[in-house]
Amino acid sequence: MTDHDHPAGRRAVCHRRRCAALIAAGVLLPLPALAGCSEDAREASVAASQDIAPAPRSALKNGGTLRWAVDAMPGTLNAFQSDADATTARIAGAVLPSMFTIDASGRPQRNADYLDAADISTRDPKQVVTYKINPKARWSNGTAVTAADFIAQWTALRGKDNAYWTARNAGYDRIGKVEQGANAHEVKVTFARPYADWRSLFTPLYPKSVMGSPNAFNEGAREQLKVGAGPFLVQKRDTEEGRVILVRNARWWGEPAKLKRIVLQSLPGDKRAAALAEGSVDVAAVDQIAAKRVASARRPASSGSPRTPAEGNAGPQSNGNRAGAKAAAAENSVLRGYTIRKALEPAYTQLALNGSSGPLADDRVRRAVARALDRQALADTVLKPLDLPSKPLGSHLLMAGQYGYADHSDALGEQDAGAAKALLADAGWKSDGADHQQAGEKAGAPAPDGYPDEDGDEPSDERYAGDRYDESDESDEDRPGGDSDDRNPARAGRGHAGAPGRGDRPAAAEAPLSFTGAVGSEVQQSALLRQSASFYKQAAASEKADADGDTGSAAYAKYKRYKMRAAEALGAAELIETGQGPQLPGSGGHPGARHAAVERAADAAAAPRPADGKTSRIAAVKKNGKPLTLRFVLPDGAGSEQLRTVGRRIASMLGKIGVQTSLQRVSDASYFQDHIAGGDYDLALYSWPGTAYPATDARPIYAKPQPAPDGSLTVEQNYTRVGTDHIDQLFDQAASELDEGAAHTLVAQADARIWAAAGSIPLYQRPELVATKKSLANVGAFGFATPRFQDIGYQK
Repeated sequence: MTDHDHPAGRRAVCHRRRCAALIAAGVLLPLPALAGCSEDAREASVAASQDIAPAPRSALKNGGTLRWAVDAMPGTLNAFQSDADATTARIAGAVLPSMFTIDASGRPQRNADYLDAADISTRDPKQVVTYKINPKARWSNGTAVTAADFIAQWTALRGKDNAYWTARNAGYDRIGKVEQGANAHEVKVTFARPYADWRSLFTPLYPKSVMGSPNAFNEGAREQLKVGAGPFLVQKRDTEEGRVILVRNARWWGEPAKLKRIVLQSLPGDKRAAALAEGSVDVAAVDQIAAKRVASARRPASSGSPRTPAEGNAGPQSNGNRAGAKAAAAENSVLRGYTIRKALEPAYTQLALNGSSGPLADDRVRRAVARALDRQALADTVLKPLDLPSKPLGSHLLMAGQYGYADHSDALGEQDAGAAKALLADAGWKSDGADHQQAGEKAGAPAPDGYPDEDGDEPSDERYAGDRYDESDESDEDRPGGDSDDRNPARAGRGHAGAPGRGDRPAAAEAPLSFTGAVGSEVQQSALLRQSASFYKQAAASEKADADGDTGSAAYAKYKRYKMRAAEALGAAELIETGQGPQLPGSGGHPGARHAAVERAADAAAAPRPADGKTSRIAAVKKNGKPLTLRFVLPDGAGSEQLRTVGRRIASMLGKIGVQTSLQRVSDASYFQDHIAGGDYDLALYSWPGTAYPATDARPIYAKPQPAPDGSLTVEQNYTRVGTDHIDQLFDQAASELDEGAAHTLVAQADARIWAAAGSIPLYQRPELVATKKSLANVGAFGFATPRFQDIGYQK
């Protein structure tokens, strides 16, 4: 069966759009006895999960403009459409009603600006939730917020009318009816099926004018929001300038916004450091390089060696260029007006193990890989340099600091190389005592069986493209990585149609080098060249059979061409493996060699060495004479340096139990869509955001893949393809359990089962770094908390 972007999976993509931090994945219920940590510890953890320079409103000025960097212009202003993104969510939070907001500990709280009360009024025979709307709540056109708006939104999102181009209906599909109560400000929602996460509904709430008809829903709120009911309103969406301007809402009944305007400016991550140096932006999420630049600008210039602009405080330039020194000093002066707000982001980076086929289809092998990992060391790599708590994350469903968080990793077991080796041996992967070949030794492993393209012609050039990197001499471990250490899973679609074997995931190439010692571009290139040779050999054999001895036929000409290309590919692989071929990627004369050598040096520095100083060689585990080799796919963008560092350390850890890893760097553009969503990997690193509603939002991430009527496989967002019926049942029970303690227990049990399945191994919470003007308050690294836009402002 092939993996398929089934309609149910597309709807599930947007279950997680209520998370403002990441539009991707993700019920938190109060049960102190199951909280898993003391109240003091939880408060300390919450403090590490938010950094916004809190200040009372009385300490803030009235007025001013805030220029806030966003990743891109919003694809739509309708948060319930498939192309809604993080900018859509931020705008909706400022201009539309939210019935419940999320606090710093990840708990939903009633929003008193819109609701006087909201509770389950009846449980039997059906669940009924009664909302009492704040009678002061009004849309910007002067009409009151009433039950009619709730009814219209349920009608549009319940999933019964295909004329509405909705992206999700989670929760709304459980509602039997929505009706007015005692008056227009009372709403009664009767559920056909119990729904524990009812607090997630009607946030954001759109006016009936948007939800009342398919045309208005589909087109009316894409480019503009004529009516709002928040502390701000959308004044202008300027596509040419790449910005959305929000202004104070004159009809806002709550505490008035301190700022006069908020300008959301589209600004790619790689341009934010320059924007900060120019002082052209007030708030911007940044990577660690930009954060380091801001921090270094605050240090006084030393009398010693001069600093480069990238290092901060520029002194006199080595070439005596005083103009350059003056410009750097001016840049530092601007940067000293900023500070870095940092916290643990409610999102975690995981090691994903693709259990759809190959060695990782065996749960014993997955558990062995998981138990070889030193998760503490990996967390330290990323978080310790930032002075953030570096304890590994112990849950798939709740973040550290979130109410109810508990570590369930003991369901899998702690790091234990001996136990990992025993699991591999039980699965038939055993060491024969032979050493790994060292990098640079001639290949000895046979080429794998290949897969020709759909048309039987030569494979795509991209598959055999060389290493095109030309980065600095610093190793990834010696420089801070970017904060963009993943790709947005929600934006991933179907794997590309021309995948080998018409959708079947190809086996990892059995490259003959020592993957514990050489993980640079030459390993990837030689492996792919050998796979290429195999492809061409198969294609040549097929064309020769078709020619049936006719040397003048087109088929025979193809046979000769493919045979020649197979020989060329094999020869090129051997040149790389023996360190020859100066023009080939990975060889000493190629521009990419410097980068590859640096990465190998970083690995060598991190690898354990025996006391006698001799190089340690780990015997590879084998089955039926073949070594256990896992293809580790990583993005190659500049913003993913840190992720690659983590990947190399994981490869080194696996090498200690005899598991070889072939690190394959792929383009950022293809990383998620073609590899993660398409299932074309063995190991991968990517992130999921946390959520206040895990019973609803996390289910599609861990749901057991199901066969579709057309023979495809519906994976929803479970890109590891690892799941069980029991996990699905626990999620379903938790989503329907109205007793908060019982629901929390079910979520905890689901998490333990996910750990035991060993398809997803949480490593650490991601760092959240936000540069803000020093004079700003109540803005920065929000963590879980919903921003209170009306409280953001400049200090007096």
